Amino acid sequence: MLTAGYPKILGIVNITEDSFSDGGRYLETQAAIDHALALIKSGADIIDLGPASSNPDAKHVTAETEIERLRPLVSPLEATGAEISIDSFQPATQRWAMTSNVDYLNDIEGFANPEIYPELKASGCQLFLMHSIQRKGIATRIQSDPNHILDEISLFFDERLAALLKAGISKDRIILDPGMGFFLGENEASSVKVLQNLALIRDRFDLPLLISVSRKSFLRKISMKNANESGAATLAAEIFAAMNGADYIRTHDAAALHDALKIIATLSGRS
Repeated sequence: MLTAGYPKILGIVNITEDSFSDGGRYLETQAAIDHALALIKSGADIIDLGPASSNPDAKHVTAETEIERLRPLVSPLEATGAEISIDSFQPATQRWAMTSNVDYLNDIEGFANPEIYPELKASGCQLFLMHSIQRKGIATRIQSDPNHILDEISLFFDERLAALLKAGISKDRIILDPGMGFFLGENEASSVKVLQNLALIRDRFDLPLLISVSRKSFLRKISMKNANESGAATLAAEIFAAMNGADYIRTHDAAALHDALKIIATLSGRS
């Protein structure tokens, strides 16, 4: 755990076949649990369980399969006292997660299905509301204009927040994620633009921010590294986000981020 004022760390556990950097590694239940426990030990505050990949080449996974992948993991991990986040935009999976008393729902569609709003209102979980340029479904390969991306994000959040608040969902349960990588388009300049303006987004909506840059395509383009070589690029972007308004950071390498933030806290006299 870090001192107050530093972001909470979400450790990524992909229970998938086709995630871009670790697909297939944690499909087996015990492997996923062991990985989650290692992330907690190395500094993760929250475990973000992803039962389906969302990269542009990912295959569709049914809600039934998502739940089948999640079911053996949630109770054992909750028993450790760790906070649990479920990364799914499918209403059936989200309903199951709420009945399992998870702490967070992480929705790349930004809760686009009003049918589930009454259940969201009744639940106690926090909501990671993500913007994506395609608005529905997994990431796609489309171009975006970095000069207009902040306006697009603001419009999206204005619309989605209005719908959620009208449904009676308390604003203090919502955390915004502007999206990164392909969720902002193929042009890496759009992700750079958003990272450079995190404080503006945070102040505009007066809500905490989640940032997920770990091993993303735009960092790999800039650094000319593949996913498994992008640790340094990822950490640099995560530290930049932490110093510029991110309240939560979602990462594959919780240990590196935790240690870097701890050193910064010590050197700045805030430990």
